[in-house]
Amino acid sequence: MRGGSATGGLFAAAVLLAVWQGVVWATGAAPFILPSPLRVAQALWTSRALIAEHGVVTLAEVLAGLLLGAILGAGTAIQLALSPIARRLLLPALVFMQAVPVFALAPILTLWLGYGIGSKILMTVLIIYFPVTSAFYDGLRRTDPALLDLSAVMGGTRWSELWRLRVPAALPDLASGLRLAAVYAPIGAVIGEWVGASKGLGYLMLLANGRAKTDLMFAALFVLALGAVALYVLLGIAARRLERWSRTGR
Repeated sequence: MRGGSATGGLFAAAVLLAVWQGVVWATGAAPFILPSPLRVAQALWTSRALIAEHGVVTLAEVLAGLLLGAILGAGTAIQLALSPIARRLLLPALVFMQAVPVFALAPILTLWLGYGIGSKILMTVLIIYFPVTSAFYDGLRRTDPALLDLSAVMGGTRWSELWRLRVPAALPDLASGLRLAAVYAPIGAVIGEWVGASKGLGYLMLLANGRAKTDLMFAALFVLALGAVALYVLLGIAARRLERWSRTGR
């Protein structure tokens, strides 16, 4: 199954490259409008050190934001599951926060935290916080009522019920939220870099665009997309282990 998925992914990438090259040939687009895949590959190779330098910064922002967002989201979900007061106070705030376009907060975060890495990490946290919280909270609420009744009959406390029944049963939902967060996290970091930064792939894309180096911009975008896919795959592996552990305890 995994081999088939990898083969399918490679085939899809090959088709995409072929279509891309076909569009370049058919339209005769200038390289600064739409560079060919070969030009992008050349830019990726010749500017590899520059791209790596900025890529490390974006990777640090994404990983830090992902870690903090996952911890805060999981903690909030547990608090919501345990406390009716928290549900009354926090759920409306979470819905309101989700209704506000997070991208619109990027200039404010840059104004408050400056052009450094802090505003990008916070932007990443904000963009993944709700998916993680929502997925894990839904899982905590869907624990089998029969197991909860059995725990109550056997004198289980609220904390033992949480950690021995509800959290293990909700781990697959948390894993789904983390997979979604892996897709969203690079978006948050790059949006923050577009608003104001001096390092990062988003900053490099803006710089390349301003200098009409579209091939370099595409190369940076390719590295960003590749990193997001790699992060998704790694979290998918971790998610499958979480799901297996929740079923078997091993």
